[in-house]
Amino acid sequence: MKPAQRRIGLYGGSFDPVHNAHLALARLARDHLGLDELRLVPVRQQPQKARRMAPAADRVAMLRLAIEGEPRLRIEDCELHREGPSYTVDTVRELQARADGQGAEWFMVIGQDQYAGLHTWHAWHELLGLVTLAVAGRAGEEPRPGAQLAAVPHRIVTLPLPAMALSASDVRGRVARGEGIAEMVPPAVASYIERTHLYRS
Repeated sequence: MKPAQRRIGLYGGSFDPVHNAHLALARLARDHLGLDELRLVPVRQQPQKARRMAPAADRVAMLRLAIEGEPRLRIEDCELHREGPSYTVDTVRELQARADGQGAEWFMVIGQDQYAGLHTWHAWHELLGLVTLAVAGRAGEEPRPGAQLAAVPHRIVTLPLPAMALSASDVRGRVARGEGIAEMVPPAVASYIERTHLYRS
């Protein structure tokens, strides 16, 4: 009897820092898509962002604390070991070529903003052939692609994520102003930020 095809999700980002909306989307994608595993992929350098991020070691440490005890969530740090910008297509190629990735069905978890701008990504046509897009729409709305993306056939699944008004920049801003973040990040992440003095102005 042929074994069932493994289902693997990728969820990339700066995770600077990881917060509760990140975790809500990760859990939803894992469960809604029936994934065998969801790999959270912290970037080394985002091609479309000039802001300097917290050190990779700190971002990974916070991710590890945030997903401790979460079944089928794991950290994939391959982008941190590559020089230059973190192009998603390079990551997908690398992971699919590994022995544990061959023959699997791959999903890429993104939000509506990323979906609308996907046509600006490096080698995006190739990327569409490698993964199924799992897109979290805004407040229950159906995700809408940009005109260029809409003209290209691609596989998409909608993730019904409730609206969450939370961003990493909000967290960093509150820390810089000396305000509390207990309701924005997991307790272990809040403790780590306090202990290491990250994001202080």
